[in-house]
Amino acid sequence: MSMFPRRNFLAQAGTTAAAFAAMGPVCQGASTPLKGQAEHVISIWLGGGMGAIDTFDPKRKGDPKTKTPGGYYDPIETSVPGVQLCEHLKNLAPLMEHVTAVRTVNHDMIDEHAAATNRMHTGRPVSGTVVYPSLGSVIAHERGAAADGAPAYVLIGYPNITRGPGFLGSRAGYLYLTDTSQGPAGLSRPEGITAVRQDRRNALLGRLRSAQLRQADPQILDYEAAIEQSLKLSGPEFGGCFKLEEEPDDLRNRYGGEFGQRCLLSRRLIERGVRFVEVSHNLNFLNGAGWDVHYEGILQQHALIQEMDQAVSALIVDLKDKRLLDKTLIVITSEFGRPPEFDSGGGRGHQGSAFTCVLAGGGLRHAGAYGETDELGRKIVSSPVGVPDFFATIHAALGIDYGKYLYDGDRPVPITDLGKPITALFG
Repeated sequence: MSMFPRRNFLAQAGTTAAAFAAMGPVCQGASTPLKGQAEHVISIWLGGGMGAIDTFDPKRKGDPKTKTPGGYYDPIETSVPGVQLCEHLKNLAPLMEHVTAVRTVNHDMIDEHAAATNRMHTGRPVSGTVVYPSLGSVIAHERGAAADGAPAYVLIGYPNITRGPGFLGSRAGYLYLTDTSQGPAGLSRPEGITAVRQDRRNALLGRLRSAQLRQADPQILDYEAAIEQSLKLSGPEFGGCFKLEEEPDDLRNRYGGEFGQRCLLSRRLIERGVRFVEVSHNLNFLNGAGWDVHYEGILQQHALIQEMDQAVSALIVDLKDKRLLDKTLIVITSEFGRPPEFDSGGGRGHQGSAFTCVLAGGGLRHAGAYGETDELGRKIVSSPVGVPDFFATIHAALGIDYGKYLYDGDRPVPITDLGKPITALFG
């Protein structure tokens, strides 16, 4: 149930999903740009395609045996009247007053993973003439790191061009790691290199660089800036972020397994001054197929949902306890959703015409859900949100001008492909 009766809507004074729908899908002709108070983003990537009908936008149950379209699980009530979730999101259900499930995200990409993944990271289709920057790189470029000695952008997952800086250059790139038990490869000193020896090397490098002719080539300057950043990050101060053993055992247990530890690490990274962290949930899948639940992959989909539920709910509570939730925007995205129909093996195909992405914290005015899809989640009924609109909402939350232009050489490129933020989330 995604809409609340009008009489209750008036009584609730805008605290439900219906209030969001009534306020309009995007910023309509505002005289000044919307500007939020968030300082950081933790972006959780569910590679493979999370099905909204089985998670954040539950509908009536279907039956894979008889091929009756519908949800795979029962719905449960949440802390927001009129907003339901799937039964396996039981830890997030009582926290939904801090969350908005944007149920009407859509794009026109073919339902193919690589192209859709690119769209959900850059906000644009692949171009033959422009390599567009990712959302993380744009935010790194616009806001920089939140503290000296920290990178602006960290990826906890495998590197990929869709996460990269595109025409913004390596200064807007990311630092990445795949193992939470140690820091990024290449930043820590090899065994046998003492701090004194490292200082001598740095001094020698400084003398060599000061003796060379001043360079004007942008690529060389970009490379030298990357070297300087690497030297800053190789010290013990930033490296301490990765010592998860410093956290209390009960807190680590609340976060759960490997994915949960990544989410915990993301909190430590933003505390140190990282502006944007992407946490990938498409490694070490519990169900063998991840979020791409064709055929038998759907049989253990609940284990994947439960793992996400445990980690994300722990992150919300942890940030709230540390008074960081209003400063930290949590974003959950996937390349597309899943249709209500079941395939020949009982799983689901791909659907980009209507799916859910999630926002939490960040000082936004949350009310559980925004937008409405039809009785089976196939089509958008009200308040559609294009990918540029979703990106503009994130930029606005961080105080970034979503109407400005970036430049690929002399070519102006609109920062969000002319997206407009969801007005109802601000104010």
